[in-house]
Amino acid sequence: MDSGNELHGSLPETLGGSACPGGYPNRMNEHDERGTTMTGVDPSRLDDQQLMKELETIHRTRHDTLLYGSNDALRAHNERMAQLEGEYLRRNPRRLVSAGRTREGARERGCGEAATPGTSGS
Repeated sequence: MDSGNELHGSLPETLGGSACPGGYPNRMNEHDERGTTMTGVDPSRLDDQQLMKELETIHRTRHDTLLYGSNDALRAHNERMAQLEGEYLRRNPRRLVSAGRTREGARERGCGEAATPGTSGS
């Protein structure tokens, strides 16, 4: 037995055994065979707008990756998020920091108050 990757039935020889159900090429297997991983564009090569879009996307997908992604997917997500966030911080060393997002602000806020102005804590 071959560790659970056994195919039942036969595939057309022209696909070389690298197909998904329905006869579509399995791009993931082709990718894996190259021995490279998807890391995206180097964040330093993105313009500010592209960087923000990448950050918004990775933050939006974080929860699902944590709950449902494989260990490899989570590791890749962590690495990419760290790269993107690091580039953002490099470009914006003096970014505006909300007082409520500091330790002192959190202590002053206490229980029941929100960190973001205009929102309630309940």
